[in-house]
Amino acid sequence: MVTKAITAAAIGINSYKVEVEVDVVNSLPNINIVGLPDSAVNEARERVRSAIKNSGFSFPQGKVIVNLAPADLKKEGTNFDLPIAIGILKENGINIPDDTDTAYLGELSLDGSLRYVNGVLPLVNGLKDAGIKTVFVPYENAKEAALVQDVKIFGAKHLGDIVNHYTESPLEETIVDITKYLEAGIDSDYPFDFKDVKGQQKAKKALEIAAAGGHNVLMSGSPGSGKTLMAKCLGSILPPLELQEALELTKIYSICGLLDPKEPLMTKRPYRAVHHTASQTGIIGGGSNPRPGEITLAHRGVLFLDEMVEFPRSVLEVLRQPLEDGEVVISRAKNSIKYPAKFMLIGAMNPCPCGYLGDREKQCTCAEYQIKRYRSRLSGPLLDRIDLVINVPRLTTDELINTTTEAEPSSEIRARVVKARKIQAQRYKGEGILTNSELNAKQIKKYCMLDAASEEFMKTAAQKYQLSGRRYSRILKLARTIADLNLSENIKLEHLMQAFQFRVDMI
Repeated sequence: MVTKAITAAAIGINSYKVEVEVDVVNSLPNINIVGLPDSAVNEARERVRSAIKNSGFSFPQGKVIVNLAPADLKKEGTNFDLPIAIGILKENGINIPDDTDTAYLGELSLDGSLRYVNGVLPLVNGLKDAGIKTVFVPYENAKEAALVQDVKIFGAKHLGDIVNHYTESPLEETIVDITKYLEAGIDSDYPFDFKDVKGQQKAKKALEIAAAGGHNVLMSGSPGSGKTLMAKCLGSILPPLELQEALELTKIYSICGLLDPKEPLMTKRPYRAVHHTASQTGIIGGGSNPRPGEITLAHRGVLFLDEMVEFPRSVLEVLRQPLEDGEVVISRAKNSIKYPAKFMLIGAMNPCPCGYLGDREKQCTCAEYQIKRYRSRLSGPLLDRIDLVINVPRLTTDELINTTTEAEPSSEIRARVVKARKIQAQRYKGEGILTNSELNAKQIKKYCMLDAASEEFMKTAAQKYQLSGRRYSRILKLARTIADLNLSENIKLEHLMQAFQFRVDMI
């Protein structure tokens, strides 16, 4: 008689239901797993055998055949241990109901205890979509799994706990309050605060605009002018995560094994600082077994590229499509995997190889051809996707030694950013977007209407600077954010002029 147990397998940050079919035939004792298992799944044979025996149950005498259906999709990971064990126990006569709406996830130790596994949130979410009502997971994964609503989650510490659940000692259902986790994220402390940044008022204002609308930024200035510090402070003025954003981000970090079991929900926007030696695959994602890259780990947060021009050009160019579409598609022979990548790109660079072009104190020693070659490492199409270019000059002596005047703290800046984001959330309700930077061409026409004076200004600017369609659209989106920060319902001429100032340096 063939027995079945339900589980799930991941594809990207999504998942699909897998049926684990178990049959025992009269042959030499052995376990054979079929259905495109990877090495980790194949090794489950020995883990499951020892776990069953050491849990006090007998193992079938004969050849155990395990089929993972659908058989044409590759199965990866260790979460198949538990469902395989459950299927074998059913086949051996243990009283476990053959429910079609119950699933099992977990890795087994040799003594039968259950270990933490990665990717539980997307796996349970996929099972919910497939109609599963109850899921058994390792105890350490229970809170993460319980983030999925309308599914009963039971956390077990040992294989025997699941068997006992159906006989004498029912497990306690795990229930979590998502709002408590989100509220904890609002009150989080940040290691860097804008009150510690001396001077640079224009740069701070530009970063405030970027945070309010989710725009990309390039900072250029002398070494030691504060570019890296301001990038680190940016996280302290970003608005708290919405529930949907938090769940989406938690899926990504769960799949990558970067989620803290004690804090099952991501409550802070990510800040990813990447070194210029990072590979193309490390940035964009992929590999023989595709995994999310840095741009996906920075989803709904910040990707900071310090010394941006030192990155290989091939690495920078692969950012173009994700910056435009907010996602990256990793294509392989058998399938394509789509990862979300709606991030704010923050780049920092020196104005020239020596770093002192335009500096008030030190003279630049670079030849003109060196400066041109240095700047040409950033291509025109990539610069087209940058919304704000900020010149970060060297601090004056008075600014540097000032210890009496404290700059505006991040909390005050964040309050204005949050207010602007709420305006956008209300405006784009039902549009499928959250910020001005995500506006498409159709939505720009709808939400970025200009009066006669503004239209004339943009017409003149487009002719003088030969604006491309993308640059024109990004100026409008940036002006829309500036208007929101000023609590203005419509884009005015002064908003457009301010937005244009942040773009003119690269036009």
